Amino acid sequence: MIGRLSGRIDYRASDHVLLDVGGVGYVVFVSARTLAALPGTGEAASLYTDLLVREDLLQLFGFTTPVEREWHRLLMGVQGVGARASMAILGTLGPDAAARAIALGDWASIRAAPGVGPKIAQRVVNELKGKVPDMMVMQGGAPPESDARSDARSDARSDVGSVTDPVAGAAWQAEALSALRNLGYAPGEASTAVAEAAGMTEGADTAALIREALKRLAPKA
Repeated sequence: MIGRLSGRIDYRASDHVLLDVGGVGYVVFVSARTLAALPGTGEAASLYTDLLVREDLLQLFGFTTPVEREWHRLLMGVQGVGARASMAILGTLGPDAAARAIALGDWASIRAAPGVGPKIAQRVVNELKGKVPDMMVMQGGAPPESDARSDARSDARSDVGSVTDPVAGAAWQAEALSALRNLGYAPGEASTAVAEAAGMTEGADTAALIREALKRLAPKA
């Protein structure tokens, strides 16, 4: 499968670009947001791509980040969401705002995308809400371990057996806090939610902390 293309933009249309890669032109469909972020005709560009294969159709869709591509794949997995609707959602909100809307159950924001009706918007929220923590981990990425941190983690495991490693716990909390701030939460409310989540779920990793923190940050009915 074609996962990434780098080349020169031969021309730009309203919903796609022709990317010249070593003399071969690839038609890559993009959202309005991605199109606006790309350079002009004749300039170099790179896109992460996803290939849609059907009986009578092959289409490439392009994204500026691998996280956005993964959101596209998740959205396409929701019943009733085709490529056009997925690109409309990502083009209207972007991956960060889409993640926040889904995490908060804010289907009205999803509904704001052209061509997306209320039933589809609610289905997107309901089916993908549980995916947000793992996607935020992917987006933030775990920082590489230093030798000291790795050694400390190993020592902690050997000394206390199954007891949670405090070095790992602190790192997971920091990653969860960073992910929540990327979603747009204020530092104070994000810190409180992560601290409460850590207190309630001993030994939770980054994704579990994000999941629990989001429950505390969700609007009260």
